[in-house]
Amino acid sequence: MSAPAATDPARAAVTERGAVSREVLIADDHPLYRDALTRAVLGALPGAMVRGAASVPTLLALIEAHPQADLLLMDLHMPGARGFSALAHIRGQHPGLPIVVVSAHEEASVVRRALAHGASGYLAKSAAGEDIGAAVRAVLEGEVWVPAGVVGARVELKPDEAAVAARIAELTPQQFRVLGMLAEGLLNKQIAYELGVSEATVKAHMTAIMRKLGVSNRTQVALAASQLALDQLPLSAFPEDD
Repeated sequence: MSAPAATDPARAAVTERGAVSREVLIADDHPLYRDALTRAVLGALPGAMVRGAASVPTLLALIEAHPQADLLLMDLHMPGARGFSALAHIRGQHPGLPIVVVSAHEEASVVRRALAHGASGYLAKSAAGEDIGAAVRAVLEGEVWVPAGVVGARVELKPDEAAVAARIAELTPQQFRVLGMLAEGLLNKQIAYELGVSEATVKAHMTAIMRKLGVSNRTQVALAASQLALDQLPLSAFPEDD
């Protein structure tokens, strides 16, 4: 079945009596960087509760278990998603949760696309700890945070990309997990094994995914999902299945 809700233990510091404790989720598959983010968050928000996830399936379970979370810091590349797909899905399912994208990509075009997909902020992985703390505080106060030098960050998405993002936002968490595994090139029997369900259940999810995306086969699903990728993979990476 699905992995436990969190891969890192909850971290907390003692708060002053009456102080409001923030709850922050951090999703990154590199433990050392996830730990560095945790330290930066606790430096900016003494007493915050920080919970970590190392994959998109674990992150989705974590969000479901802690719907009261105040903020999510999320890498774009993790097991279970590529590009902006996880961002689009989580924004659609949890519109009240502010998301700061944390990525090794520092191109202004990527920053602008992240904001267009609903991110409240963007941090390069090269950002200093004080910048991470400043971004966290700013986003929690309702501001938008972008790296220095990125001017006029708001852009309109291309129509095809915007349409796919809206459709992915409508997928259930389990359907999104199946989509992520498809994007990794897994066959139905492999997806069934990973999820602990039958192949018939996976096929039912695939049928629902194709209906929601407005396509008729696995290759078209992969092609639609590639609209949200930072770099495109050849369609041969997405095998057909019975």
